[in-house]
Amino acid sequence: MTTILKDIEIQGHGLMKNKPCSVKFFPSNTGKIRYFVNGQEPFEADADNVLSTDHCVVLGNKKAKAMLTEHLSAALAFCGIDSIDICMDEMEVPALDGSSKKWVELFKSAGIEKHLFEKKQYYTVKEPVYYLNGKTSLVVLPSDELYISYSVNYAHPDLARKWVAYNPKNQEEIIEARTFGFYKDLKKFQMLGFAQGVNIENTLGLQDEGYTSPLRSEDEPIKHKILDLIGDFYLTGVNPLNMKCQILVKEAGHAVHVKVAKMLKDKLIECK
Repeated sequence: MTTILKDIEIQGHGLMKNKPCSVKFFPSNTGKIRYFVNGQEPFEADADNVLSTDHCVVLGNKKAKAMLTEHLSAALAFCGIDSIDICMDEMEVPALDGSSKKWVELFKSAGIEKHLFEKKQYYTVKEPVYYLNGKTSLVVLPSDELYISYSVNYAHPDLARKWVAYNPKNQEEIIEARTFGFYKDLKKFQMLGFAQGVNIENTLGLQDEGYTSPLRSEDEPIKHKILDLIGDFYLTGVNPLNMKCQILVKEAGHAVHVKVAKMLKDKLIECK
């Protein structure tokens, strides 16, 4: 069990509604990731508690919910944190820079409790797990180590029939990969009440050619898809970075990630 060493807090604005919001984090010994929103009944970061994946991952229960949790979940995975209490004053998690970078920096600034004598536990799948639907596929296979390959095919010259693989050497590039979208669609989403907090600092806009701001690394949008996958698979209750699996993804998104995460909950076994 790993938690933070002291209380920490961060403020920002929500990506969807652009409301000011703050989040406080407290060390915990429950072995769970628990959300407390406006004093309502808490809920856990669990795939079974996902309420929606339409524009972002929304976790919650009948009385409270937390929106845009995927980048925070990924940061917890990268930091190895599996026990923490998260208190929010609004239902949106701050967008920050649209990646997991500032979340990871925040947790490291608080200090992370590491159990030196606790052996890291790895997991694999007892049988292949897969989701296939038209052009979309997500397959999880047993392996001797973690391997993630993510393929996309967007109407953009840099992102047509392109794939990127995760490895420890590009981990920092994945942590800092920003959320993205087609710039031409922004006004439409804002008219529908979404993406009110989108700006050039927290979202990478895809234009007909090029982007609205310089890339942080090559293929940044695809690396962000891997970041989202790690955050979504974190909801299995097992840190995906501790999975000895081959994870092969083609043109998927949060909805498919979460569907497979729910399937994985019953398929993951400890490695001997």
